[in-house]
Amino acid sequence: MAVAWGVAIVVLAVAAITLGRSVRLWWTYRGARVITCPENLRPAGVFVDAAHLAARPFVKAPELQLSSCSRWPEHAGCGQECLQQIEASPKDCLVRTILAKWYAGKRCACCGRPIGDISVPGAQPAVLCADKVSVEWSQIPADRLPETLAAASPICFACHMGNTLVRTHPELVVDRHRTADSRTG
Repeated sequence: MAVAWGVAIVVLAVAAITLGRSVRLWWTYRGARVITCPENLRPAGVFVDAAHLAARPFVKAPELQLSSCSRWPEHAGCGQECLQQIEASPKDCLVRTILAKWYAGKRCACCGRPIGDISVPGAQPAVLCADKVSVEWSQIPADRLPETLAAASPICFACHMGNTLVRTHPELVVDRHRTADSRTG
């Protein structure tokens, strides 16, 4: 009976270690990333096949492979040399990390309030593009993220919602800042 308990504990320990490593690999390599394509030296949006990694938790060196790339299907047969960038620094090419660095210390372009931490789910700040249209950063293709951020300003969630309402439903908006002359004419 004691041997059976010992075997059960060992099996549970191995299962817990396996699950823990699988979850860690999946967590590390999930999410959209921006890399520099070695072929054309331009940004590309990629996803690592994190499920593949998680399914193989005891491989010494994880064998990264892409599950998608913004240059596919035209260049789907590439050698995936960009994976070296991800292996060298998995967090630095993650879209969320790039955005956190971009928003750090910035204030809303409309109301001036600090943007703050972007890790809170739900009310995420947005990006005010050069044409003064605000978009959620999840709507920006990863391969266009660097050029978009270079020409954009940060905007808080509240101002983004107001901007979106004015743009999509102007008939519902009352502008209380208009002058008396503009109301009569």
